[in-house]
Amino acid sequence: MATSVKLDSELKSRLDRLAGTRRRSAHWMMREAIRQYVEREEARESFKQEALQSWQEYRETGQHLTLEETDAWLNTWGTEDETEVPGCRK
Repeated sequence: MATSVKLDSELKSRLDRLAGTRRRSAHWMMREAIRQYVEREEARESFKQEALQSWQEYRETGQHLTLEETDAWLNTWGTEDETEVPGCRK
């Protein structure tokens, strides 16, 4: 699939300079930038959807952990006394 991107002359010059410095083609640099952007945005959207689902589950069940319970649990991570995730409460 062919797609074209129109760049203003200043950005095109900057891209060409960077591509030369990196010993890559401008085409490769654009593809890499777009790939990284799409991956980042997909991860952001996934996180958003997970948060919305968690919020919906909380509204339906009322199950939660308090900040203090979560903080105490996280403080055990990486220690000899690491504990399992605490049970949720209503």
